[in-house]
Amino acid sequence: MRKRVVSLWFPRLPSERAGRTQPIDAPFALIQHQGNSDRIYCLNAQAEQMGLQRGMGFSDARAFCPSLRSCPADPEADRYFLRILARWAGRYCPWVGLDGADGLVLNIAGSAHLFGGEAAMLGDMRLRMARAGITVRIGLGDTRGAAWGLAHFDRTMAEEGATPEQIASLPVAALRLEEKTVVALQRLGVQQIADLIALPRATVTRRFGKEVLHRLDQALGELPEDISPLRPPAHYGVRMTLPEPIGLSADVMAGTERLLEQLCSKLKKDEKGARVLQLTLRRVDQASQQVELRLARPLRDAARILPLFERGVGQVDAGYGIDQLRLEAIGVEPLPVQQMSHVGNQNKDRLDDLITRIGTRIGLENVQRFLPADSHIPEHSFIIAPAAYSTPEGPWLAQRPRPLHLFPPEAIAGIGKRPPERFCWRRMSFATGKATGPERIAPEWWLADENWSSGLRDYWKVDTKQGRRLWLFYTPQKPGWFVQGEFA
Repeated sequence: MRKRVVSLWFPRLPSERAGRTQPIDAPFALIQHQGNSDRIYCLNAQAEQMGLQRGMGFSDARAFCPSLRSCPADPEADRYFLRILARWAGRYCPWVGLDGADGLVLNIAGSAHLFGGEAAMLGDMRLRMARAGITVRIGLGDTRGAAWGLAHFDRTMAEEGATPEQIASLPVAALRLEEKTVVALQRLGVQQIADLIALPRATVTRRFGKEVLHRLDQALGELPEDISPLRPPAHYGVRMTLPEPIGLSADVMAGTERLLEQLCSKLKKDEKGARVLQLTLRRVDQASQQVELRLARPLRDAARILPLFERGVGQVDAGYGIDQLRLEAIGVEPLPVQQMSHVGNQNKDRLDDLITRIGTRIGLENVQRFLPADSHIPEHSFIIAPAAYSTPEGPWLAQRPRPLHLFPPEAIAGIGKRPPERFCWRRMSFATGKATGPERIAPEWWLADENWSSGLRDYWKVDTKQGRRLWLFYTPQKPGWFVQGEFA
């Protein structure tokens, strides 16, 4: 059976992916920082009609089109979206592979008749892509190179066995050559593939190397070019069907232990760790209950994971009995093998397990930790992040002592640049015993922050005679005194 190849090219894949979540009826472009400037990564049809192009400087694009809307590019999300389209293309044939960052290639030999022929299959592809709002150009030929050229230069379909004649009129750029090679060929008057075929092969090789003839032979079918299909995503799931129904928590935990050992063995083989586990318990009345376990860290240690299921399993209503258990890792992350050390990791493991136990009750996102941030502004010098999705950083570096309790500035009465000898704060009277300072902190001028609209701040550490140790600051540009923190 002769191979028939379909090439799908999505010329606006990144911009159309970004527009799916929030449709934009205006010139729109994705921006990527390249070198020392922001440049257009991808744009929609309206932006192209305004004369904008890929690779154009963003400032130049705004000058041409003041109404241009933009957002940062996300190449990783684009790759993920292309893989989703590859899974969708599996409805036409089982042999689907990626073709660069914006295309797919399909070997439809033996499957076109299921859709009423090749023309009907291509029509169905166009219709479904149009419904999804995705621009696609399709090429069909006997070789991968021919299909790619037909898709990128709007020729669509070459009849079976007639590929050389169909692609002869295509420009030499349809052979997937480097841009500098294409320009060099065009300067010599080689505009079309037919012109290249007519040249002596030895002359072409001597002047341009082997790459040009290699691509030409692939397009004509003289050299084979394989299609590497995408591997199906790994499935980490195991099940157990019981000869007799069970209903005790201890029995369910025993079955879960056996499933965990099998699942962890699969994870270890692929150097993966489970982040989210789902235990499905099927009852004899065909109803199912699920126990979901979200882990603070990727794990594949059955002995550590098993006790974490106890709370969820204890809340299951077994009904008239459970006859099937299914355990699946629905969230998986890389967990490479690590070198063993004589320094134990037991304390860290216990902390992760504690975070998991607390997270099963209140949610992992609600177990948080403080992390240092690179800012000299007191209220910006830390961030709060979920402990399960961050790692502790340290040690905390501070050039000057900082209060343990930090709160929004609270105004107090005071005159002059030195802390007042007596002042009232929160309906309490204080007398200054010892004052250390000042420490001048300037606002971050590159960030808009209304809290620092008063300008510079001179901070003082004040030990009051009443025993309270406060953090005060004075604003020279708009004279006033404030309390912002308290030392332990």
